[in-house]
Amino acid sequence: MAMPISNPQSESQPPIATAAFRNFLSRLTSTVRHGLSQRRPWLELLDRSSFSRPDSLTEAATRIRRNYTYFRINYISLLALSLAFSLLSHPFSLLVLLSLLAAWLFLYAFRPSDQPVVVAGRTFSDRETLGILVVSTIVVVFLTSVGSLLISALLVGLAVVCAHGAFRMPEDLFLDDQEPLNTGFMSFLGGAASSSAASAAASAVAARV
Repeated sequence: MAMPISNPQSESQPPIATAAFRNFLSRLTSTVRHGLSQRRPWLELLDRSSFSRPDSLTEAATRIRRNYTYFRINYISLLALSLAFSLLSHPFSLLVLLSLLAAWLFLYAFRPSDQPVVVAGRTFSDRETLGILVVSTIVVVFLTSVGSLLISALLVGLAVVCAHGAFRMPEDLFLDDQEPLNTGFMSFLGGAASSSAASAAASAVAARV
């Protein structure tokens, strides 16, 4: 009686993309927490005694620039709250965006290269999958109400930020000398979190490029 021979390569193993995705979420979470820990006190942001009307547009622009340097984490939080409020008040748009984000993450960015996308018995290549995702993103953002909702939420948030920055006097604000200007949420775009995102998706994307 022949004994069955097990193939080590056929044994189910957790895909590399799963660990990469978890690492990406972990680094993203730690980056957001680090950014929130550097926000200024909200009472300082709303100190009524520090508000005055700017004498000119030049002074208003200078105030906005200096206040953004000091309150940048608070301002980014306000923009995020504006987006969150708009999306929560429109559940369908929120569901569409979450579905689109999940499609990008699980069908392309973190999908193992040796596992093709199969829908209704049809196998889609990496280029076809990427093309479908790009077209879907364009349709969702530019040809539906989702895009206008995002733009309007950002404009409202920017208007609030600019109004606060223009009317708050920055003379009493002092930026810590040892604090770098690229810390906080924006460090995710150019710092450690971006490198973790690249390393997390490298194993899945390298085979497609």
